[in-house]
Amino acid sequence: MWSVLWAAVRSKAPYVTFPVAFVVGLVGSQLEWLLRGDPPPTAQEEKSISEQREDRKLQEIAGEDLTKVVSLKDKLEFAPRAVLNRNRPEKS
Repeated sequence: MWSVLWAAVRSKAPYVTFPVAFVVGLVGSQLEWLLRGDPPPTAQEEKSISEQREDRKLQEIAGEDLTKVVSLKDKLEFAPRAVLNRNRPEKS
């Protein structure tokens, strides 16, 4: 008799477990909403990391004159160092 009862409980477990889990989740979310107050902003309202980075870079270069740059010929630190500096032109 017990084996028949346990087999019936085992086969009907999803039908009992789902409503219980649903009610527990619903009560928990309502309690959390009452304790925290306003829900956090959604992902659509927040800016992504890349958008925040782009905004910061735009603010940094807003006051600079981007047409004044140093010539690459004057920048010797970007030239690779040759062995014993034999192939590096001397700056006069």
